Amino acid sequence: MFANGAQAAEPAASPWVEGRHYALIEPAQPTQVPAGKVEVVEVFSYGCPACNQFEPIMLQLAARLPKNAQLVHVPASWNAAESWPLFQRAYLTAQVLGIADKTHEAMYDAIWKTGELAVVDPVTHRLKEPQPTIGLVARFYARVGGVTQQAVLDTAKSFAVDVKMMEADELVKAYGVEGTPTLIVAGKYRVNNSSVRSADELIELVLYLVKRG
Repeated sequence: MFANGAQAAEPAASPWVEGRHYALIEPAQPTQVPAGKVEVVEVFSYGCPACNQFEPIMLQLAARLPKNAQLVHVPASWNAAESWPLFQRAYLTAQVLGIADKTHEAMYDAIWKTGELAVVDPVTHRLKEPQPTIGLVARFYARVGGVTQQAVLDTAKSFAVDVKMMEADELVKAYGVEGTPTLIVAGKYRVNNSSVRSADELIELVLYLVKRG
């Protein structure tokens, strides 16, 4: 996730270098936050093991963002074999229902710790058959999010969620994202995780880009 070994020190006035630590997104993409806020996007999937491992860093980043920055999650869907389209629909369903803050961390746990929504068999390390279903997600959301299973199922198949899924796919493509997790700042900057050596450096890079806005 991070680069190994020492790197040559950059001048103090410019600790981060375009083309090395981050890339410019051209054209810049519209953001989803109120005017005056700087958007910090995580492109992710619940079904992505690297995203699960990255989540503690996201929590650290969220705690260190200035008041003028706002964190946004954009779910990717390109890995159908590992149920990413299902998890994209699940996240956006939670967002529409207003329960995403309650369910986000719990969803990772249900997939990667308890196995309630696991995509990989912990013994064989092969993909589980069958994979999780929206019905299982509805049962999980009902317990964790305090909504009814029917509300989850109805919302999951709604036009609003279908549109959000298409918008997410278009954004991920426009960002030029090739792997997850990837951070996007202000719709303009795509962070290169492999250019830094630690979580602290990554957070400092993001804060630098937030300041640039």
